[in-house]
Amino acid sequence: MDRDDLEKLSKQALVDMVLKLQRPTKTSRTSSKPPSTDRKARRAHAKPGGAKPGHQGHSRSLHESPDEIVDHRPDACPQCHGQLGDDLTGNVVGEYDAIEVPPIAPFVVRHRRLCVSCPHCSSRVKAPLPEAACSSPFGLRLHGLALYLKTFHAVSFARLEGMLADLFGVKVSQGALANMLKRSHVPFAARKTDIVADLRRADVVASDETGIRIEGLNGYHWVFMSRQAIVHEAQLSRAAQVVRDVMGDHRPKVWLSDGYSAQRGHGEHHQTCLAHLARDIAYAVEASDDMVPLRLKMWLDRVFQLASNLTSFAASTVRTKKRVLENTLADILASNPQCEIAETIRAKLARASPRLLTFLDHPGVVEVTNNGCERALRPAVIQRKVTNGFRSMWAAEGDCAVRTVVDTQKLNGSSPFKTILTSLA
Repeated sequence: MDRDDLEKLSKQALVDMVLKLQRPTKTSRTSSKPPSTDRKARRAHAKPGGAKPGHQGHSRSLHESPDEIVDHRPDACPQCHGQLGDDLTGNVVGEYDAIEVPPIAPFVVRHRRLCVSCPHCSSRVKAPLPEAACSSPFGLRLHGLALYLKTFHAVSFARLEGMLADLFGVKVSQGALANMLKRSHVPFAARKTDIVADLRRADVVASDETGIRIEGLNGYHWVFMSRQAIVHEAQLSRAAQVVRDVMGDHRPKVWLSDGYSAQRGHGEHHQTCLAHLARDIAYAVEASDDMVPLRLKMWLDRVFQLASNLTSFAASTVRTKKRVLENTLADILASNPQCEIAETIRAKLARASPRLLTFLDHPGVVEVTNNGCERALRPAVIQRKVTNGFRSMWAAEGDCAVRTVVDTQKLNGSSPFKTILTSLA
């Protein structure tokens, strides 16, 4: 707005504009913004680094099976200067590990196809074509290493090419790396089909999504989670049709997600993520002097406290506490805030009120937050920031297939690299 436009505004409009400019900025604590966008504290007011008072120190644990053991014996007694022979019995008073990485070099097996002359008919006989001549020259572990670094450490093709050459002495072009990844995605896509089938049998399913770039377009990385399965899906759409395509005809008892409309209505009941609402309420408490945001914060604190030890209460006690919470919330929502921010958060809670306490009907089964899905999405967000997305759709779909298998196996305690090698084998 220029000066002429400002002069035409009324006094009340100018007051409202100034008040809006004076509102506190949103942070990761009061919104869904990532912590990286927060302003860093000045060094004079920053918390000191290092261990905090009362922290118990820990030393590194010794390796279970050392490759070599070296005993150090004293030569002479410091009191009488007498010599101490090697035949004296020694007791271990201290053990220390020295760890080193051995030199890494590729293990190359050269297959030679031989031709011999038959001593009976003088025909020249060639050996059958070896399998190495019909497939990639790169082995399973090299495929697994490239897939692991590209998917879970966000290493670009250019840096991966240099890393393999510098650390392992293996020269692989970027085109060959792309072909390695494309071949490696095949077994993961097959296993993803089975994991999706497990997801479609779950009673409780949580979902979330985040933005990614696919072929220069805005796309979305979806995640669906149950106790037995974690499914990643790359799509160019954020619509509810993505959920219907993944879930098929299955309708779980409870669906957990944030308040986005496309993620609602897919289960018999719905639980809204209370962590998202807690951040919105925290901002309203900072930006508004009205009592409604503060009362909502106190109500939500009671809900979180109840959720933390919900399984310790009897079913009748839980029902009683739920009625009390519902009545308290209804009383708060019946208020008439005079502040725009307070009214916005009141209206938001009013719309979500039927879906806030669903977890109380399923103690120990339904979570109150969707933090599990957000943790599953975090590596994809980091990769997006480092690599700026995917150049092709097959790369995005393959990435999601690998993450689906690896994250699901993590539920059983398997490490990512071990899962990758097992799947490729």
